[in-house]
Amino acid sequence: MSTLPLTGVKVIELGANLAGPFAAQILSHLGAEVVKVERASGDDARHWGQSIRDGAGPSFHAVNLNKQSIVLDLKDAAQVAWLKEFVGTCDVLVQNIRPGTLEEIGLGPDVMRARHPRLVYCSVGAFGTTGPMRLNPGYEPMVQAFSGLMMLQANAPSRIGTQVLDHGTGMWAALGCIAGLLQRTRTGQGCVVDASLFETALGWLTIPGAQLQCLGNLPERHPTGSARLIPFQGFETRNGPVVIAAGNDRLFAKLAAALGKPEWAKDPTLTRNEQRLERKDWLLGEIQKVMLTRTKGEWIDILSAVDVPCAPINTVEDALAHPQTAATGMLQEVPGLGIRLLTLPLRFDGERPRVRAMAPGLGQHTAQIVPAKAAE
Repeated sequence: MSTLPLTGVKVIELGANLAGPFAAQILSHLGAEVVKVERASGDDARHWGQSIRDGAGPSFHAVNLNKQSIVLDLKDAAQVAWLKEFVGTCDVLVQNIRPGTLEEIGLGPDVMRARHPRLVYCSVGAFGTTGPMRLNPGYEPMVQAFSGLMMLQANAPSRIGTQVLDHGTGMWAALGCIAGLLQRTRTGQGCVVDASLFETALGWLTIPGAQLQCLGNLPERHPTGSARLIPFQGFETRNGPVVIAAGNDRLFAKLAAALGKPEWAKDPTLTRNEQRLERKDWLLGEIQKVMLTRTKGEWIDILSAVDVPCAPINTVEDALAHPQTAATGMLQEVPGLGIRLLTLPLRFDGERPRVRAMAPGLGQHTAQIVPAKAAE
């Protein structure tokens, strides 16, 4: 792409770990210039796992692409004074510092918005800006636990195996920043955007929460699909599992024929999903017997040929190596790093934004951005 959607937008990031930096990285992928402020020891995430470049591990490189890094001491009055002025040259501030910390040094949203009215000030926290836990810090596993997400897993309690709250909150924060910029074009005024891991977790509870509020119970947990739609789950084959998602009565009829059991589609006790629910133990057992007669590749071919939704249960390695992943262009070579990393899951006019730069070294851009006197 010759021009990215946020080209010309300048972002200052006072972030560490994952959620705040991920939000700023989304903006950077969209074309914004992002200046990341770090302490002398660096973002904690630099030190997670084995170093792959510049003393930083995979997690840091994964969420800090396309950024510049400056080192500031936020306990130094002169450096804080410079930063307050520098914020005025930026369109967006993204921060996920412990609640109350920036307010103590005059970098909170009220002061910064009063000083720089066009600024979009985005805070990413653990539990939100109101309520008895508003000042509590928090990390992904503890908020997954507190929110009830761990109890939704089939082998509850169990942590969801990726950073759904850090990355999800980063997505909401980035969306809020973009909405704030859009509002500014109309009003000339910036705004304060707040996002939190806990509120993101509550958002992921939209469907389970609706059932609980309406019916007083939660959907039955299932390890590979749904216990309410039959069949809508994984089945073992000769060489590995396959998920079959026959999500309506028409698809069940197609599935029955593909399994060599066309009589099931005509059986008045199986034609509707509510009837299949009543006989699910028998029906799922019979389907499993049939599935064990072939390999997963054979079943994928057979079921796909008659438009029955299905997929193998891949490992992460399988998924990343699949031709479909290659076709998306999501895995991109990072300049200077020699490693392919996953990038923005969006296209614009058929093109995906390219990774422009690897994650910066600690303080790599301090000299060119921060005046020498302020940096002393």
